[in-house]
Amino acid sequence: MAETPQHVGASSTWQDRVAIVVNGNAKRVTDDLVEMLDQIVQSGDLFVSRSLEEGREIARTIAQRGYPTVLTGGGDGTFVQVVTWVTQECDALGKRWPRFGFLRLGTGNAIAWVLGAHDDKGTGIVADLGRLRKTGGSRKLRLLDVEGTLTPFAGLGIDSISLDHYQQTREMFARTPVLKRFAGGGATYLTSVVTRSLPEFLFRPHPHVRIINEGEDVIVMGQDGRPLGPGIHKGEVVYDGPSRMVAFATIPYWGFGARIFPYADEREDRFSLRVVDITSAQVALHIRKIWDGTYRSDTIHDFLCERVSIHFDETMPLQVGGDLLGSRKVIDVRLSKQPIDVVDYYAPPPV
Repeated sequence: MAETPQHVGASSTWQDRVAIVVNGNAKRVTDDLVEMLDQIVQSGDLFVSRSLEEGREIARTIAQRGYPTVLTGGGDGTFVQVVTWVTQECDALGKRWPRFGFLRLGTGNAIAWVLGAHDDKGTGIVADLGRLRKTGGSRKLRLLDVEGTLTPFAGLGIDSISLDHYQQTREMFARTPVLKRFAGGGATYLTSVVTRSLPEFLFRPHPHVRIINEGEDVIVMGQDGRPLGPGIHKGEVVYDGPSRMVAFATIPYWGFGARIFPYADEREDRFSLRVVDITSAQVALHIRKIWDGTYRSDTIHDFLCERVSIHFDETMPLQVGGDLLGSRKVIDVRLSKQPIDVVDYYAPPPV
């Protein structure tokens, strides 16, 4: 006989209460899943958002109630939106930011690789909620501030275009009976890269970008993983040349465990900036090394930055936390003024 789910924070003090915010539009968020979560958390602590307006109102309620822990159920984009909105509402009310956690219900799930969240099946979510009570530790997580949005990663160029290709390929898989079970997984992403992204970039021109240091000294990383020469000072040019992608992150991972930012953990006071002018042939020949973060080339340039401005000669698609946000020619990226507390299942539990 199945064991009856126990309320998260069943010891009943407010300090144990957990708010769960679920993206109601996520494919894996079913009525059965919502009902299961409603049985686990205390009454009134489960929020299902199906629009931006609902999400902002939920964030306001969470801030007003002062939940100590907030879990997001969805993908990286849901996490980014909830963290940004809740912290903004807390600032407006003069309240302390809560601790944030991640339930793996979306696609990509870069945050899950960083925080040790289980897979997206219902049993994995229940296990994570159980670990939250018994063994889940906490730590600080640095974030980027991209036009006021707090996110662990973002980028302009081929990553955004590839994301659009992936979403279209996923929809095609979902409509095809024989491929439906692969929709939303790594196979879908690989298919979209090989069949759509690589052929397009084979003939696509390389846009020109100019990146200016707007903050503390920028550290240039060599191909051997060591800093090169003196730092680049404020106001000086970090990079000026062709680029297929300019991406930035405070975590090593992209979606599906791809370790695109191998230097993201090098400095607590810097984020990783990667400028890529790689060819389609290089991607095809070295996809495994690119995926695990070991590929080095003179067409990949790595920097550790505190704040930069990015200037393209033409508008480029922008993704923030895995969500497409239109196109930009100029954008300012900085390390967030303060980190957030996160539930980290890799971290030791509190004593």
